[in-house]
Amino acid sequence: MVAPFALATVADGGAERPALVVGFDENPRWRDLSDLAPTVHALLQDWDPVLRKLFTLTGETTRPLAREQLRAPLVPGQILQAGANYRTHVVELAVKHAAGERPESEVRAEAVAAMERRTADSDPFLFIGLPSAITGPYDDVVLPGYSRQHDWELELAAVIGREAFRVERDRALEHVACYTIANDLTMRDLVFRKDMPALGADWYRAKNAPGFTPLGPYLVPAAFVPEHPRIRLELNGEVMQDESTEDMICDVAALVAAASRTTPLRPGDLLLTGSPAGNGIAHGRLLRPGDVMTGTITGLGEQRTRVVAP
Repeated sequence: MVAPFALATVADGGAERPALVVGFDENPRWRDLSDLAPTVHALLQDWDPVLRKLFTLTGETTRPLAREQLRAPLVPGQILQAGANYRTHVVELAVKHAAGERPESEVRAEAVAAMERRTADSDPFLFIGLPSAITGPYDDVVLPGYSRQHDWELELAAVIGREAFRVERDRALEHVACYTIANDLTMRDLVFRKDMPALGADWYRAKNAPGFTPLGPYLVPAAFVPEHPRIRLELNGEVMQDESTEDMICDVAALVAAASRTTPLRPGDLLLTGSPAGNGIAHGRLLRPGDVMTGTITGLGEQRTRVVAP
C-alpha cells in the first residue's frame, strides 16, 4: 500500500511552489510539482490524471521540508461554509445565548429537540466566505481593534476536485479531491446587527477579516482520510475542542449536495463543514493577544496560529 501523501504550497528560492509531500507527520520530504502546474489550484483543475501521476512520484520526494516553508496550501475559488452543523456545539450556543432568560434545562431540551428535527431534515445552513481571509497554517493573525470578542472554530474543510452541480448525496463524495484544516475565526460581537436585528446574522463582517481563515498545512487526498476524523484545538496547551465528525448534523456528502443545488462547485473550491463544540464563547474564554492555537485533525497534520494585538 502506498504511504499517504499530500499537496502543499512551499516557499523555496523566493517563489511559492506546488509540492508533493510524504512523511508529513514526522519527517516531511517534498518534490516540486511546478513541472505539472504552477499552483496547487491549477493541479486540481485536472484532478483525476494528476492524482494518478502523484502516486508514481512519491519516490521522488527527497527534499527535506521545514515548517517555516509552508504557506496556505491553495488560494481557493469559492469558499462555502456550513454553520451550526454539530449537535453539541449548537446546544452549547443556545444555552449560552439564553443565559439568565430561562432555565438552562429547558433551553437545552429545546435545542436537543431542534437538532433531532434538523438531522431528520438534513438541510444545512450555508454561507459564503472570502478568499482574502485565507492565511497560512503558521502565520500570526491580527485581532481587529473594532471587535472585543474573537473566537476560534476549527473545522474539517473539503476541497473540490471535480465540478459538482446539482449532484445527489450518494454521488457527492466523488467530487471531493482532498481535505484540509481550517480555523474559521469569528468576531462574536459582530455576528448580530443591533441596528437591524430583523436581518439576523452578518457573517461577512464577523468572519472575513484578513487572516481569519488559517488554512492547511496540507491537502490530503480523500482516500487517505478516515471516515470520521477527530478535530482537536488546544489554546496555550489546554484542550478546548475535541470531537469526531460523527457529531455532524449534515455529513460532508450532504453538504456538497446541498451547496451544489445553488451554484456549480468547481475544482479548487473550498467547503468548510462546521465547527464542533468547544468554542471560546462556550468556555467563557475568548482570544487574547499572545494566545497560541494549535489545531489538528486526524491524518491532516497540524497548524499553529499565534494571535497578536492590532
